[in-house]
Amino acid sequence: MKINENYLELSDNYLFADIAKRVRTFKAEHPKVDVISLGIGDVTQPLVPAVLEALHKATDEMGVATTFRGYGPERGYDFLREAIVEHNFRARGIDIAADEIFVSDGTKSDTGNFQELLSADCVVAVTDPVYPVYVDSNVMAGRSIVTLPCTAENGFVPELPKEHVDVIYLCYPNNPTGTTLSHKELYQWVDYAIKNDALILYDAAYEAYIQSEKVPHSIYEVPGAKHCAVEFHSYSKTAGFTGVRCGYTIVPKKVSARDADGKVVSLNALWNRRQCTKFNGSSYLSQRAAEAIYTPEGKKQIKTTIDYYMENARIMREELAELGFKVYGGQDAPYLWVHTPNNMTSWKFFEWMLHSAHVVCTPGAGFGPSGEGYVRLTAFGTHENTEKALRRIANRL
Repeated sequence: MKINENYLELSDNYLFADIAKRVRTFKAEHPKVDVISLGIGDVTQPLVPAVLEALHKATDEMGVATTFRGYGPERGYDFLREAIVEHNFRARGIDIAADEIFVSDGTKSDTGNFQELLSADCVVAVTDPVYPVYVDSNVMAGRSIVTLPCTAENGFVPELPKEHVDVIYLCYPNNPTGTTLSHKELYQWVDYAIKNDALILYDAAYEAYIQSEKVPHSIYEVPGAKHCAVEFHSYSKTAGFTGVRCGYTIVPKKVSARDADGKVVSLNALWNRRQCTKFNGSSYLSQRAAEAIYTPEGKKQIKTTIDYYMENARIMREELAELGFKVYGGQDAPYLWVHTPNNMTSWKFFEWMLHSAHVVCTPGAGFGPSGEGYVRLTAFGTHENTEKALRRIANRL
């Protein structure tokens, strides 16, 4: 028996697992120290009442024979897919059909798994810095990867590839930099993909945090995108579903690829076939919970939670700037991209933050070479811990 040797090309540790290990070691050595995490992007606010009510109701249904649900449809229940169409797309003038929506257990799974549909010789382009899953999942398949640097010098806007690529991963609002693309900038990518017969995999996991009316919530706001783009959405940060697990992927019927003989193949049909084989569907409970965020009460409650986190982002952005840090993002996203002081490496600054201020950040180098010299901070803490962490940082500079 032989292994897939592409796995040996991966770094020894997944970024967030490495951070967790270092924090555990520090806590074991300093058990009385109160460590505040502004690093890994888990949420802290509880599920909103509308979601809890839906979960309780769905749970009760599962205890009655006449309303019990077993295996659900692999694409997701109609009630959730229709709600997604109505509230996330039709309300913005975007024509997406329910049978182009695939409900899943989250964006991480789908962004990592979608590459299974693609030939191993496809050349993949990713921004740098980048969410590690895009890179690692393609390394596992043995694909060539082209990086598109996003730096302060280019405004964190990636340049179009100078060489041929088949697949492009874009994430906006961006994780980790917290920056966004304008409609004009996004149009350039759609135009490039159509002209070069490339596929865009667009991660819109943080679109609910967009505050500016000029920032697109979906790539399908750009004409032609349904011919070249697949889009991923998550309820993890939108509605606090990091433990509930639910998201969805849009695969338009117009998006296609070619087989070895040049025959056009529908990616919608292929993804459906893949999901039917490898995925039994998101749970009935989590889908009813997701449906509840589209009710009038759910919308108001979710907005309150998002506003809570974005207030954290505002406080962090303003106070860190006053302390002399160069800070990017945090205006249309829950992430802040902070330049390390005194030319410190990102891991050295991580260690300084942990050991001196007892605050956890995420080293930018873990997101790619262009992340060196930066750290990512998240706004998902409580107000109290966010303010306490900022005071600690200020007191130790």
